[in-house]
Amino acid sequence: MHKPSYADAERRLLAALRDCARDPRVAAGARALSFAGEHGALWLAAGLAGAVADRHRRAAWLRATALVAGAHLASMGVKRVVRRPRPLLAGAEPLVRTEGRHSFPSSHASSAAAAAVAYGALRPVGARLVPPLAAAVCVSRLVAGVHYPSDIAAGALLGGVTARAGAAWMRGPLEGSRR
Repeated sequence: MHKPSYADAERRLLAALRDCARDPRVAAGARALSFAGEHGALWLAAGLAGAVADRHRRAAWLRATALVAGAHLASMGVKRVVRRPRPLLAGAEPLVRTEGRHSFPSSHASSAAAAAVAYGALRPVGARLVPPLAAAVCVSRLVAGVHYPSDIAAGALLGGVTARAGAAWMRGPLEGSRR
C-alpha cells in the first residue's frame, strides 16, 4: 500500500487550487493579481504612493518600500541557489507566463508578505488593506499553477522575516528630521 507523501499532498492541493481556474472570473482574477505582483510592482507602487500621500511619514514609507524590494531580491537570490523547477500539472497549463524556471521560494509571496508587515506597521491603512490583498496575490500563484504551496509558504516567511527584521530601521532617525 502506498503511503501518501508530503509531495503527493502538495501536488493534490495545487491541483485542487488550479482547478478553481475553470471559472473564468477566478482565472481572470488570478492573472490580474499575478501580473500586478510581478517584480513586486504592486507593492513598490503602493509604498511610493504612501510616501507621496503621507508627507509626515515619507521616510518611513520609503524605508518600508526598500524592505519590500529587499525581500523580493532576497527571494530571487534563494531561487538561484535552490533551483526548484516550477510545477507541471497534467492537463492544466499555467495561466501566466513566468520570468524564470525556478519556483522556490515565491518572489510574489516574499514581496507581498514584506508589504503586509512593513506597510501594516504604518497603520491604519496598511494594516487593514494590505494583508488581504497580499494573501490574494499569494493564492493567485497557486491558482495560476506556477508555484507549489511550499514555495508560497517559504516566500511569505522570507518576506515577513525580512520586513520584521528591518522594522526598527523603517522607523529610523530620518523621521525626526522633518523640515
